[in-house]
Amino acid sequence: MAKKLYKVTFLNHNKVYELYAGHVGASSLWGFTEVGELVFDLHDGLVVDPTEERLRDEFGNTRLLHLPMQSIIRVEEVERKGQSAIRDAATGEKVVTPFPLPAKPR
Repeated sequence: MAKKLYKVTFLNHNKVYELYAGHVGASSLWGFTEVGELVFDLHDGLVVDPTEERLRDEFGNTRLLHLPMQSIIRVEEVERKGQSAIRDAATGEKVVTPFPLPAKPR
């Protein structure tokens, strides 16, 4: 039997996060849902997804994530991992951190 994979969509600081996890269940903390075994892409090549890197930086060392039930938008059981995302809650557009540009000369 194949290991289950879940896509968890939740609201965090006016942004909608989409993460993939191997475990979703009721938390021992009342009013929370626990999300564990977070799944991130491992890129060894030149092409790097900045959103995936940002999510890995934020949640990479997280063993178990306890999310308030009211912040969870959706939990889907999926067959394979898609692209993780961070979206603006108001517009739904993906949030991309701009590449830093050099300062303008005076």
